[in-house]
Amino acid sequence: MITVSENAKKHALDLMKSENSPEGSFIRVGVEGGGCSGLSYKLEFDSVLKEGDQQFEDKGIKIVVDRKSFLYLVGTELEYTGGLNGKGFVFNNPNANRTCGCGESFSV
Repeated sequence: MITVSENAKKHALDLMKSENSPEGSFIRVGVEGGGCSGLSYKLEFDSVLKEGDQQFEDKGIKIVVDRKSFLYLVGTELEYTGGLNGKGFVFNNPNANRTCGCGESFSV
């Protein structure tokens, strides 16, 4: 399961509204090769399910992840921060053995 903090929920709903996301939109998270630690996180708003997608709901937010990415993201919490390194969504991933300084890539 992938969870969402209260702060991430608030910002996701605000962004979906400001982008006029269609009814039934969700957060699509994933992993792709790249970044200084080997794997990079992906996050976008979407409204179309694909074959093999895993679906979750936490705090009223729907989260969708493809089957391959789920193996890397199981147990992850999506957080939102406004810290010194900038504003944005952050993945608190218990599966990551190493992360880069900016927190946008990781390795397992």
